[in-house]
Amino acid sequence: MTRDVTAENAEKILLCVLRVLCGSLLLCARVLSQPLGPVIVVETAKGSFEFETYPNDAPKTVAHVVELVKRGFYDGQRVHRALPGFVVQWGDPRSRDLSREADWGRGAAASSGKPVGAAEMPKKRLHTRGAVALAHPGNPARADSQIYVMLADRPELNGRYTVFGRVTSGDEVLARLERGDLIRRVYVKE
Repeated sequence: MTRDVTAENAEKILLCVLRVLCGSLLLCARVLSQPLGPVIVVETAKGSFEFETYPNDAPKTVAHVVELVKRGFYDGQRVHRALPGFVVQWGDPRSRDLSREADWGRGAAASSGKPVGAAEMPKKRLHTRGAVALAHPGNPARADSQIYVMLADRPELNGRYTVFGRVTSGDEVLARLERGDLIRRVYVKE
């Protein structure tokens, strides 16, 4: 028995394939349009920016940072590192005290005191412009509260720090931030 692919059969097959592809594309579009995890909003003296988080890739890191955000840990802190074309960093509670500026970002007291305890560095999350990561004092499992945002691609940092998010809006604000700029409020977007 031979199979005849007539124009009518070919058209039916093509329509069937298109329906499957369109359905898959719609499903993919729905999945891709949803944030991957909690979205965190950072309100600074120079404007606001937002970043999405990657709980599937760095679950302990995201949970740790979200818990700090919900506690108000970052509110009232200041940017303690801002290098144009490289990075903006915050997360030292001592940065609320202008008289301690020389110590900002340094030593054990420059954290919440409770490290993540795990090194979560998936190969697909890279240090590209807009990447949000957690700094550490030499051991990735000791990362705690110091968050930084990449202002440029820096592949030499890949595999050394946990990238747990990506800036989704307000990129222009980051470029204007300087050391000492106030972080008014950080919260999880509902």
